[in-house]
Amino acid sequence: MAVITVDCRGETCPVPLIETRKALRKAQPGDIINVFGTHPSSKKEIPMAVKALGYELVEVSDKDGFWHIKIRR
Repeated sequence: MAVITVDCRGETCPVPLIETRKALRKAQPGDIINVFGTHPSSKKEIPMAVKALGYELVEVSDKDGFWHIKIRR
């Protein structure tokens, strides 16, 4: 199992969603993708896209002025 980090802090839509989708395409089943960002609407859009694509949304959290979304492919 690999852990992939997507750091989109400071980026605005649609960059965080695009980068998350790229990481999901590269990932193997069971891999973990950690996405970090600051754009508020991406925090809502990425979990919706993850569910629509059929992947597992493990965690969504806020920490020190940015958000973290953990996804299992």
